[in-house]
Amino acid sequence: MRILLVGSGGREHALVWKLGQSPIVEKLFIAPGNPGTALVGENLPITDDDIPGLVRAAKEHKVDLVVPGPELPLVLGLKDALVNAGIACFGPSAFCARLEGSKVFAKNMMRKAGIPTADFQVFEEAYAAREYAKKHPLPMVIKADGLAAGKGVIIAKTREEAMNAIDAIMVQRVFDAAGERLIIEEALVGEEASLLAFCDGKTVVPLPSAQDHKPVGENDTGPNTGGMGAYSPAPILSEGLLAEMTERTITPMIRLLAEKGQPYQGVIYAGLMFTANGPYVLEYNVRFGDPECQPLMVRLESDLAEIMSACCTKRLTHVPVKWSRKTGLCVVLAAPGYPGSYPKGMAISGLDQAAAVPGVTVFQAGTAQSGDQIVTSGGRVLGVTALAPDLTSARSAAYQAADLIDFDGKYLRRDIGAKGISRTG
Repeated sequence: MRILLVGSGGREHALVWKLGQSPIVEKLFIAPGNPGTALVGENLPITDDDIPGLVRAAKEHKVDLVVPGPELPLVLGLKDALVNAGIACFGPSAFCARLEGSKVFAKNMMRKAGIPTADFQVFEEAYAAREYAKKHPLPMVIKADGLAAGKGVIIAKTREEAMNAIDAIMVQRVFDAAGERLIIEEALVGEEASLLAFCDGKTVVPLPSAQDHKPVGENDTGPNTGGMGAYSPAPILSEGLLAEMTERTITPMIRLLAEKGQPYQGVIYAGLMFTANGPYVLEYNVRFGDPECQPLMVRLESDLAEIMSACCTKRLTHVPVKWSRKTGLCVVLAAPGYPGSYPKGMAISGLDQAAAVPGVTVFQAGTAQSGDQIVTSGGRVLGVTALAPDLTSARSAAYQAADLIDFDGKYLRRDIGAKGISRTG
């Protein structure tokens, strides 16, 4: 197979690293990729939002399968354009991608499918949102409707914070067109977990549980980020619960989409909140989580290319999906200032030493090549990922490796996996 993977982050490096292990993969292309993906395949200078350019490259390079990493190309209709060109795509159509591209669409679909989610109201202008927020119980969650790079969700603990959030989203348009509508919903209290599943339009095969760490600060403080670390499995979502949660939160959505003539193919991600009143779905993503993808990929023992191909051809029941019993844990190294503004171009040292720690793989995310030097180019710079027999040893190995890497102002959370360890003793 000749595969084109779209994207340039840590998730994409992890996916191409795993695809590169497949005996059925002849050639890997990555658009636009990063210095890490260049070690496994050929980077192409095409951005992830250039749909015509990606289709053209897939044709020119005689690609059999395209794998979009991030959500943007899927929301923009990459799958639809590729299908029209006769090229397989591991990912959902633009219609299905609205599950992530529009929070209003996702919440309405959850209601129709009978999937538990927080009560919500939708607003199309700021005045009505402010009036509602004046009376809504605190804390409340305020979400921009569209894509906002994982940062369009604000948990307002005071009326002032709520008003500022509404103003930022709908008046200042800090998230551009994503702020044309917003949702105000009740704040759910509990512990989060990530449930992902492979889908071929009908069959649903859940991946092992994972837990992300969204806030930038330790003990889940500070603003939300794209994710500061993750581990798998997550004790909060045990193996026994996994099948039940799949039936409650993913299968009904896949069934509803199929009934609408929009079969979902690819991977789907349900962000779950376990509350005192049971589990609720916070959101859906239409691609692998980042950084959840990294610990999941180091745990996957089956052939990822075979699985992805089976999802595109409705043969998922015929392909084995096996996982290591070990634990994977990823610690994100971020640039100073992230998720706000941050400097770029800082030299990174210690990558080879970190990768030499037993069980550790370093996935590059916000990096660039400057001569012979790897430098920072994004907010989340690296995903230091360890595979070890248990959570405590995976955590130890990941932090040992992370401490061997240096760049100016390097920032990381020191409590990745702590919740899981507290649960298992």
